[in-house]
Amino acid sequence: MAEVRAGPAASGPAPGSGSGSVSPSLSPPPPAGPVSGTAPPLPPAPPPPSTGPAPPRESSSSSSGSASGSAREGWLFKWTNYIKGYQRRWFVLSNGLLSYYRSKAEMRHTCRGTINLATANISVEDSCNFVISNGGAQTYHLKANSEVERQRWITALELAKARAVKMQAESDDSGDEDASSQTDKAEIHSTLRALSGKVEDLGTCNDLIAKHGTALQRSLSELETLRLPQDSSDKIKQVNERATLFRITSNAMINACRDFMSLAESHSKRWQRALQYERDQRLRLEETLEQLAKQHNHLERAFRGATVLPAETRAGGHKDICASGKGDLSDEDDENEFFDAPEIISSPSQDGLGHKRSGSNISAASCDTILEEHMRPHSEDQKKERRTRIPYKPNYSLNLWSVMKNCIGKELSKIPMPVNFNEPLSMLQRLTEDLEYHTLLDRGAQCENALEQLCLVAAFTVSSYSTTVFRTSKPFNPLLGETFELDRMEESGYRSLCEQVSHHPPAAAHHADSRNGWTLRQEIKITSKFRGKYLSIMPLGIIHCIFNNSGNHYTWKKVTTTVHNIIVGKLWIDQSGEIEIVNHKTGDKCKLKFAPYSYFSRDVARKVTGEVMDASGRVHYNLMGTWDERMECAPMSLLGSNSENGGERVPESRTLLWRRNPLPKNAEYMYYFSELALSLNALEEGVAPTDSRLRPDQRLMENGNWDEANAEKQRLEEKQRSTRRRREAEREKAGEEGSPVDPYKPMWFDRKMDPVSKEITHVYRGTYWDCKEKQDWSNCPDIF
Repeated sequence: MAEVRAGPAASGPAPGSGSGSVSPSLSPPPPAGPVSGTAPPLPPAPPPPSTGPAPPRESSSSSSGSASGSAREGWLFKWTNYIKGYQRRWFVLSNGLLSYYRSKAEMRHTCRGTINLATANISVEDSCNFVISNGGAQTYHLKANSEVERQRWITALELAKARAVKMQAESDDSGDEDASSQTDKAEIHSTLRALSGKVEDLGTCNDLIAKHGTALQRSLSELETLRLPQDSSDKIKQVNERATLFRITSNAMINACRDFMSLAESHSKRWQRALQYERDQRLRLEETLEQLAKQHNHLERAFRGATVLPAETRAGGHKDICASGKGDLSDEDDENEFFDAPEIISSPSQDGLGHKRSGSNISAASCDTILEEHMRPHSEDQKKERRTRIPYKPNYSLNLWSVMKNCIGKELSKIPMPVNFNEPLSMLQRLTEDLEYHTLLDRGAQCENALEQLCLVAAFTVSSYSTTVFRTSKPFNPLLGETFELDRMEESGYRSLCEQVSHHPPAAAHHADSRNGWTLRQEIKITSKFRGKYLSIMPLGIIHCIFNNSGNHYTWKKVTTTVHNIIVGKLWIDQSGEIEIVNHKTGDKCKLKFAPYSYFSRDVARKVTGEVMDASGRVHYNLMGTWDERMECAPMSLLGSNSENGGERVPESRTLLWRRNPLPKNAEYMYYFSELALSLNALEEGVAPTDSRLRPDQRLMENGNWDEANAEKQRLEEKQRSTRRRREAEREKAGEEGSPVDPYKPMWFDRKMDPVSKEITHVYRGTYWDCKEKQDWSNCPDIF
């Protein structure tokens, strides 16, 4: 094999002379073929481009000193694909970079690929094969002609990697000593990874030394037992090859040890400085927490004193009460606290009172405000406190490809998935999130103009996708018979109920009604396909929205959701397709188009456009916006026939229909949940025993116990399979006996023919809320 290798000057005797260690620059001619453990004679290796094995020669580059031993070029076989297999490529190792070309002549103009060895991992597969990987983004599967040739490349690559890491460390050391803590942490992690790689390299070299040392000893033993002169030449050749391998591996071991020690010494000061910085930060944090605890204690005592003010008002008068709130609040005030009165959770208006104010500054006006808030009846614009955060998502690693490689072409609902891919909400709760912007329907119920009402319905349709922009995790597949209720009648004027009415294919029925004059119902069947690079989610089913006052009945379907970069890269979600919203009473229509994302398009990402037209097809409104931010409408005005447009309808000024609410603070650590989503899985009293809030695997995952959640998920799925098998056995037995077969029936929905869509669908039966009021759940199945 033709090669170019730079190395230090020769020192010591040549291999086979019987003394000392030898510098790696004295590379002997390549052996005739790979050497096995028993060292039998082997056939010659495939010839290199030039006739005969090329003798070792100096590198064509003039580099020396620091670059010694780190430059090399020659032919290797690189794995391309399953059709072409291994293809011969010309590889060049220089300055810590490994590049390859189709031929040596191609070096002048075209490089086929380059990998940085500073962050690469080099692993040996067998006698001739080795792998170079750079964090999963680049992986080279390479094969040499022989074991000796492979070892030469491994040694050169390890030396180049060590020098690249060392140069990077020296470059870091020359920077500013007062770098930020984030930079120090990143450097520490990088150094630890480099040190771990060196430890692995030491282990690999140690194993190779043991292996080649044993083979060398065996060959020497065989040499001693030789009698025939013709056998001695072959055995001596094998001994020389074994000695060469042992010398190369020993030098690599020594160099790796030297690099490890120098790297550890160069970074010891950085570690000490980073450790001292962390200690200082911890002390500051402790002091801050202590101050916050004192302030919290003062505010709590001040608030408790305010809660008992109404009782004292009857005895001593309002003026004295407010005056008693003045002055410094010391620890002696604890003896005068009244614990008979119940503590009242502070409302947002009360939190504003305590902003940047200690307990010593409660004024008379503040007392009046607190009294007014606490004496107000609960039914007067007083919302129930809802959960605003959940436990942060733990950072568990999982090899996605190991799970997904057997799923290509299959329906996702039939694939058992670990909870690592999930978010702690079920599909029923995710379906309920469509009501986050229910105020659009409230406004639509007040519209007297059907076309204006249709604009608001279109904005509501688009708003249901705004929560998906960062939500790359999948919800839990509901169990058959699982339900989810959302009762916001007192706060927002609506309540909702979902039930899983079918398992294969999975289907969920949803019904929501509002005291503001609208009803929303839908039955959604989710079909999904994994295509290797992306996942397509196609909701099937029709959504109905009915306004009670006008009788307008609207229907539409959902678009396709696509999750990109399933295997490699950062996950991102796109919505694409068209939606047609039809008013079955007036014939008005709205056509929405969700433009798929394109790298080459100049349009804004996630763009949505639409037209609202009457029954005759005349456009009255133009809709424009994005499905993740906002939607606007512009009414069309008719210009006169004498104008330049000849009577063309053109849009007027735009009107904002909908804008997305900002995400809560630290949403990126809470699965990017919206304010509504954070409250959906909070435990509530009186719900049905089949409610998603009571699902144990989902609750375990939310609390961060993912291993227990996976085990519980498997138990629930096996329980559901057992129930299905028992139901099928009963159905078969009933068929054999000729008795009528009783199919599965949902608890709260009936399967009927829809008079509008002319399709069989599940319609709400209307008994759930009565059963909840009576707490009569006797007919609910045991699914958890």
